[in-house]
Amino acid sequence: MLFGKHVNNFYLKYGVFFLLGIGALFLVDIYQLKIPEYIGNIIDALNPNEESIFIINDLADIMPIIIELLFIALVIVLGRIFWRIFIFGTSRRIDYDLRNKMFSHAEKLSQSYYGKKKTGGLMALFTNDLNAVRMVFGPGMLMMFDVLILGTLAFRKMYLLDPFITYMAAIPLALIAILATYISKITRIKFKERQKAFEDLSDFTQENFYGIGVIKAFVNEVREIREFAKVNKNNREKNEAFIRTRTILHVSVELFINIVRVIMLGLGALLVMNTISAAGSFSVGNLTTYIGYFGALIWPMMAIGRLINMRAQGKASLDRISEFLDEEVEIHDDREVLDVDEIKGKITFNNLTFAYPGTEEKVLKNISLDIEKGQTVGIIGRTGSGKTTMVDLLLRLYNLRTNELLLDDYDIMKLPIKTIRDSIGYVPQDNFIFTDVIKNNISFSEDEVDQELVKQMAIYSDVHDNIVDFPRQYDTMVGERGVTLSGGQKQRISIARALLKKPNILIMDDSFSAVDTKTEESVIGNLRKLRKGQTTIIIAHRISTIKQADQIVFLEDGKIFAKGTHKELLESCELYKELVLRQQLESELEGEE
Repeated sequence: MLFGKHVNNFYLKYGVFFLLGIGALFLVDIYQLKIPEYIGNIIDALNPNEESIFIINDLADIMPIIIELLFIALVIVLGRIFWRIFIFGTSRRIDYDLRNKMFSHAEKLSQSYYGKKKTGGLMALFTNDLNAVRMVFGPGMLMMFDVLILGTLAFRKMYLLDPFITYMAAIPLALIAILATYISKITRIKFKERQKAFEDLSDFTQENFYGIGVIKAFVNEVREIREFAKVNKNNREKNEAFIRTRTILHVSVELFINIVRVIMLGLGALLVMNTISAAGSFSVGNLTTYIGYFGALIWPMMAIGRLINMRAQGKASLDRISEFLDEEVEIHDDREVLDVDEIKGKITFNNLTFAYPGTEEKVLKNISLDIEKGQTVGIIGRTGSGKTTMVDLLLRLYNLRTNELLLDDYDIMKLPIKTIRDSIGYVPQDNFIFTDVIKNNISFSEDEVDQELVKQMAIYSDVHDNIVDFPRQYDTMVGERGVTLSGGQKQRISIARALLKKPNILIMDDSFSAVDTKTEESVIGNLRKLRKGQTTIIIAHRISTIKQADQIVFLEDGKIFAKGTHKELLESCELYKELVLRQQLESELEGEE
């Protein structure tokens, strides 16, 4: 059995199923041990010199015995079906519940957590580690109770037949328990190392698959193959070390079982010949029954090693899963959350200073900015000036100090996170596209797909004509991360997805970098018509994208260097003016080409 605060509740939740499964197992074990008794009595009945409860003179005497044996076999078959349903089925339910719990927790964890953890390592938790835990609750639970029930019953019956042989056989069994306990500690360590190696292998492989285009472009296939061979070698060595430890345990158990078998046969033969017997007469039938009991005991003896090994793996995996589930949810609603249903669109940065968790370097410094409801605000600046960080804070992806950022004059830290994010449409820099059809990507914010609304938003984002050129149009599967789409198509589908949400605040983070100027003008013109009276924040590198904005914010080194309209900044900010002139020159040179 496996215990921990994240799995203990399953024993209560599924306790009835486990009890029914254990009951079926108990019934199977009782009837299973009747078979050696029948066989021993039949052998004694066929030997005229021995006394037996059976009298067999002809075929008619055998038929009732055969019918009884068939009944026993039926009970055993049905019992095994039921314990598989109740024990193995329950382990699958636990796997299902724990996986859901893990995924739900994963959705709540912050950006900073995923910045520290690799995807391959997290996937190992949801695959190998969860499987190891499930095995403890399924086959592990079965083995444990089979060892206790079948092992105890068989050992008791062996003892009643002859205590002396049973005492002699018990010595190696005790050695098995001692050896298994020692090796299990080593097994747990080796299993953790094996899981870590698998995690590293998954990380490396996944990263290479995502970056395959870059690898080919730089002709680095051979180098990556060599690097993979190193990681794969480490994975192989850790697996071999784990298998060696597990094999030692299994071979040791088998060795002791064979020792017990030799002891039992030797002493049993002596008893049959009446040389020593603590219990009186010991017939051939008794020896056969005794061997049958021992045969039934072999599985529990073998299972001890497997059980200890399986539990060691499960415990190591549960430790890893528990570490994940115990990870603190940093971004959560305040205890005294305000009762606000909707954010209208007014935004106030109140002398905001921000550094990412775990660092002291300030990304934003003393940001003070008022954005009125319905305004379109452009944010521009060099790479690394803090533009994306500024809008990430609006999405409540990080914690802030009191009253540093206000939405509709409410402190963002006091507002319900769901209300904040429901009121904001977001077009991220990376334009993440899900492995799904286009219409589902665009209608991601809705539970039901409104085909007409999807089409309308695609028209506004100037991607409709591209979509209808695809053979299946809006039902086109875009592949993993939108691999079948161009960069511009991804951006415009992301814009359509944000527009369909009809948010009071729209954030566009460098959302026109992969489209031409003509398409950009078309989409921005549509936005002005569609979002009249609603707040829009556009991060851009091109002046053409934001020059019509009501307010332009020029960031430099995490500070607001200048702000105003396009015309005002041309007159008051030399850096902005230089940027405009440089982009105009670049545009003219491109036109000449």
